[in-house]
Amino acid sequence: MKITFLGHSCVLLESEKHKILIDPFITGNPVATLSADELKVDYVLLTHGHGDHVGDAFDIAKRSDALIIAPNELAVYAGWQGCRAHPMHIGGARMFDFGRVKLTPALHGSGYEVPGKQEIVYMGMPAGFLLNIEGLTIYHAGDTALFSDLKLIGEMNAIDLAFLPIGDNFTMGPEDALVAAGWLRPKRVVPVHYNTFPLVEQDGHAFVRALSSHKIEGIAMEPGDSITL
Repeated sequence: MKITFLGHSCVLLESEKHKILIDPFITGNPVATLSADELKVDYVLLTHGHGDHVGDAFDIAKRSDALIIAPNELAVYAGWQGCRAHPMHIGGARMFDFGRVKLTPALHGSGYEVPGKQEIVYMGMPAGFLLNIEGLTIYHAGDTALFSDLKLIGEMNAIDLAFLPIGDNFTMGPEDALVAAGWLRPKRVVPVHYNTFPLVEQDGHAFVRALSSHKIEGIAMEPGDSITL
């Protein structure tokens, strides 16, 4: 599987037959290395309703005829915008043709700021994603604080790759993310949600070096970088 980091928390997963895009914040992302118009995918997964995660999801999904998978309220709203959408919620799992999706808790908020209006639409509970694709288990934590149920997620799943936020201010910082990694026990960790804006500036390489204390491989990816698992 090819995995490409597109900046902030946006990740593109390319399996043998499908392209799965998570939290496509491209337009307005100062570190993005491509435009949203370049992306054509089969599925768009959204962890929560903040603009820096929903991003270009509706436009990409409609142009690609991609299915949006998201927490219920956000999926319903996506449907109102003319997208095909599948609603899920925390603790629920479902098989799709590319693999299994399970929603995990995340401690954060989820309100969508309607473009051009001083209006925030409630988008339900934020989530993380546990994905089982082509024999790999991939965990995208979404935006979250450190919370003790991460231990349970690690105990119940043999995680091959975890995407963890380290930006602080809005999510876990590096110190808490290091604790989370120790609880989750993944084979590899990619830090996300940092260095997009001044409020979330962090040293991803220092975080990756610190992961060695847990005997976990860390990968500090720059926007546009890809790895293959």
